[in-house]
Amino acid sequence: MRLKLEDIGRMAGVSRSTVSRVVNGEPSVRPEVRERVEAVIRETGYTPNAAARSLVSNRTGVIGLVIPSRVHSLFEDPYFARLIQGVTFGSNRAGVTLSLFLAQNEDEERELYPRVVESGFIDGVIITATRMGDPLVERMTSRQIPLVMVGRPDLHQVSYVDVDNRDGARQAARHLVDIGADRIGVIGAPTNTTTGVDRLEGFIAGLQERDRTLDPDLLVEGDFSEPSGHDAMQVLLDRGVDAVFAASDTMALGALRAAHEHGVTVPDDLALMGFDGFGATTTSAPPLTTIEQPVADTAARAVELLLSLVSGEVEAPTSVVLPVELIERTSTARSPIRAES
Repeated sequence: MRLKLEDIGRMAGVSRSTVSRVVNGEPSVRPEVRERVEAVIRETGYTPNAAARSLVSNRTGVIGLVIPSRVHSLFEDPYFARLIQGVTFGSNRAGVTLSLFLAQNEDEERELYPRVVESGFIDGVIITATRMGDPLVERMTSRQIPLVMVGRPDLHQVSYVDVDNRDGARQAARHLVDIGADRIGVIGAPTNTTTGVDRLEGFIAGLQERDRTLDPDLLVEGDFSEPSGHDAMQVLLDRGVDAVFAASDTMALGALRAAHEHGVTVPDDLALMGFDGFGATTTSAPPLTTIEQPVADTAARAVELLLSLVSGEVEAPTSVVLPVELIERTSTARSPIRAES
């Protein structure tokens, strides 16, 4: 027989309403009473009825992760594998259920919106991989549902968790200059994303700190994919470079493949580095220098922030920016020419 609140109350010597307040985490319960009720719950293995709890708290205990339709390489890109793993970990740790929402195209994305927001099925939403001016974000914010973006928003007053893309790219530029690179090429991330803009602006700022500028002819934009990195590197090799910063590890691996095909040796002929810190960079030949970002921690922090918005502990807009780290490996192993910091 399934235990009810009345049964737990009788065993703990308290009222049904007191048990309800304990189960729903309300603060208006004396510590000794709360401890007694929780002890009975542990001993009996009692689990609250989810539907009943949602009626009392006006919450479902479900959060959504929305990945827009523009992410065509979802199951090939290691970034999203880490992100989903981190959001799952954060949700499990918080005791909430995660629902993943994917769309194959923009029509499906438009149909997804009322199912996610207007149904009342979820307490809040995490959105990632959006482009600037994305109508999906505007539709979400217009309904005032608790929302957290992974990545810096462009115009919307939205809570977000991001990594310091600008500082990471700045470190990359300084590093390539310091190892003696002269003609430095960039395989940029899409400039219709804030990640692409921040990494490009950070790299330019890092060059300026070393009294250098970026040659516009040595900037080729990619789309975060391995083939785009390969194609961009072919262009840069034709234009003559001795170092390349790829704004993602996946593009850097594509660039490395192109270098090998052209008989260009890394790092002797060309220094190469990426941005992300994915495992494949440790096993590539040679291992790649990269800017490591804490993807799993970013995802877990996004869950924490969203639940704080849902509970009212914090108010929007709130931002969290996590640091990144330069990881030096063989692909930029040259005798450094150190400049003043």
